Amino acid sequence: MFSWIKSIIIACVLAFVVREYILAPIIVSGESMLPTLKNNEHIMLNEVGKNNVESIKRFDIIVFHATKEKDYIKRVIGLPGDHIEYRNDTLYINGKKYEEPYLDQYKKEIATGPLTENFKIEEYTGRKTVPQGQLFVMGDNRMYSLDSRSPRVGTTSVDRIVGKAKLAYWPLKEFQWIK
Repeated sequence: MFSWIKSIIIACVLAFVVREYILAPIIVSGESMLPTLKNNEHIMLNEVGKNNVESIKRFDIIVFHATKEKDYIKRVIGLPGDHIEYRNDTLYINGKKYEEPYLDQYKKEIATGPLTENFKIEEYTGRKTVPQGQLFVMGDNRMYSLDSRSPRVGTTSVDRIVGKAKLAYWPLKEFQWIK
């Protein structure tokens, strides 16, 4: 009996530690990350290194505190010191062209015009580059995403990051490792 109780206590402690400090479940709310993530999709976040700018990579999908009441899920486009520009539906970072293969299918589906309008970061932030300790984030559903292009959101402070999206697990037909 003692062996069973000990096993249950260890399992509960491990579950608490993993849930509290390593992985966190979250439900996607809204359509700003379509087609990558859908409304009401359940995902798992990795919380390790969440406030360390060196652990955040370009194109990671992160969840961050947008307000005291609301968390947003977006894709990291610009890191500190980056100059961001879109021309002809193409991303340029510090003058270098970047491919966004996660948008290819969506661009084909809409086919009525550009998914991302032309802009330079300074048009939205008043700065030529992403400030230190900040990230420039955008939703994959560019035409309907409230993101760093909006003065309500702006660039995102690294210390507001909840975690990086790693796994979509529900509904089961949407199961995927998030890249």
